[in-house]
Amino acid sequence: MEIIQTILTKMADLIWATPQFFPMMIVILLTAGFIITIRTRAIQIRQFLHGWKVMIGLYDNPDDEGDISHFQAISAVLSATVGIGNIAGVATAIHYGGPGALFWMWITAILGMSLKFAEATLAIKYRQINPDGSVSGGPMYYIEKGLGPKFKWMAITFAAMVVISSLATGNTIQSFTVADQFRSMFSIPTWITGLVTSTLIGLVIIGGIKRIGKVASILAPGMCILYIIAGLLILGLNFQELPNAFATIFRSAFTKNAGIGGFAGSTFLFMMMWGIKRGLFSNEAGQGSAPIAHAAAKTNEPAREGIVAMLGPFIDTLMVCSITGLVIVVTGVWHQKSDSTIIANSQASISITDQSGKVGIDSNIKGNLLKNSVFEVENGIGKNVIFIKNHSVIDNPEIIVQDKPYSGKILINESGNMILENSDLPIYIHGMIMKNSSPLTAWAFEKGLSPIMPGGKYLITIAVFLFAISTAISWSYYGGRGAYYLFGENGANYYKWFFVLAHFIGAIVSLEIVWGFGDVAIGLMAIPNLIALVALSGIIKKIGDEYTSRKHLTYKEQLRKKGLI
Repeated sequence: MEIIQTILTKMADLIWATPQFFPMMIVILLTAGFIITIRTRAIQIRQFLHGWKVMIGLYDNPDDEGDISHFQAISAVLSATVGIGNIAGVATAIHYGGPGALFWMWITAILGMSLKFAEATLAIKYRQINPDGSVSGGPMYYIEKGLGPKFKWMAITFAAMVVISSLATGNTIQSFTVADQFRSMFSIPTWITGLVTSTLIGLVIIGGIKRIGKVASILAPGMCILYIIAGLLILGLNFQELPNAFATIFRSAFTKNAGIGGFAGSTFLFMMMWGIKRGLFSNEAGQGSAPIAHAAAKTNEPAREGIVAMLGPFIDTLMVCSITGLVIVVTGVWHQKSDSTIIANSQASISITDQSGKVGIDSNIKGNLLKNSVFEVENGIGKNVIFIKNHSVIDNPEIIVQDKPYSGKILINESGNMILENSDLPIYIHGMIMKNSSPLTAWAFEKGLSPIMPGGKYLITIAVFLFAISTAISWSYYGGRGAYYLFGENGANYYKWFFVLAHFIGAIVSLEIVWGFGDVAIGLMAIPNLIALVALSGIIKKIGDEYTSRKHLTYKEQLRKKGLI
């Protein structure tokens, strides 16, 4: 696991944190977003209201080619984007990058709206109608058909990356977050949660995009509404803190020291990188996943589906992520520690160092990481050691074994895990611990709702479970289309079994490995797609201009004009 984590860290650094320059992905993503926004004359603003009319079905024609309606298409996309990124992703960005990371998530969303327009427009234009009448589309098709056969290698690269990313971004991260949340809340072993959720996923994904669209069109709006109402209620209860919260976000978005506590860096670029990285993970704009679902929409107007698609980042990031981020900031939990008890194993991601160095305010530990060593514990207090969880020192740590303070020796093995001498009893650490990922959001909702109702953390637990399941279901379709492009129908069938297996594995490995895998996969998937969008921006502009220059009648208006109603 350590070797895998080292490899993933180096690859993620190459993609997201190029030294002495803007990280490669930030440059590519922002450049592509600016180019498409300028060439489409800010279509995300000009056609914003029209997009809502299309989404609710006013222009749906049942005779158009495709598998699902506009609403089902964007619901399938939202079920893949409104989820863990909004709960765990925002919390992780703020934990590592400070409140200013939320500002850069907003920037990613605004530019991402134009990228989503471009992706979905090209997906409809270059989609393929299969012999059985179903639809296949997405970046692999518009790269091959739009850029020409000599770029098929890039289409193959994207298809391979969408398969890999579906196993990471849309699968293992989902199962890990659910397992982590259920362990944090109910002390349920991660393998049990992983077994349950992987079984549910396996039962559903055989249905294909039509079933996914039907399920998503019910679950996604309901989950969004419930989550948004709870978040707005907290913000309403803390309305006096909102001006200071926005000031903190904008101030820290452009300052060097963007955070404290779990904040493990001190540069503006570090904070910006976390905001953009988690913004991309949340709304997937430019990543190339959403156009695979939008390609199945029933429409003969490529730009119309593009205009619907651009609402995705608005709903996902500018609405839902903003609510999550503001709740975390106004409740103050982003830089606070809570009284917690965690199991001291590798899954808990605890590091142990000696006291040879200093511990800075940003929690960069200067001591030596202990491995293959022994330390003494007296009445629950470890001698000459520091425990770190979520890149932050655990305050007042107490080592508990069999529900009482432990005294004796504790061994630290080669992997840095704590084990008892001559015993396999579990070791727990109790103390003031900083939270990260979905437990941080759960704490914020629990604290925010406590004045009027208990159990805010249970709402997040339910939301995490439902969001993760719906996201994994949608991502299984994305990866399946990639496998179909590469290997045909048989390859797509085998892929489903790998997807279910990967879902279980994601639940039992560590946070760093799961998110590292996801960061690498999402970057390698986005690069060929963004290059194609820029190269095809002239076609995107032409289609958009032609569509917006015409007057459009709703489907009922068309029937009325023909005298059919």
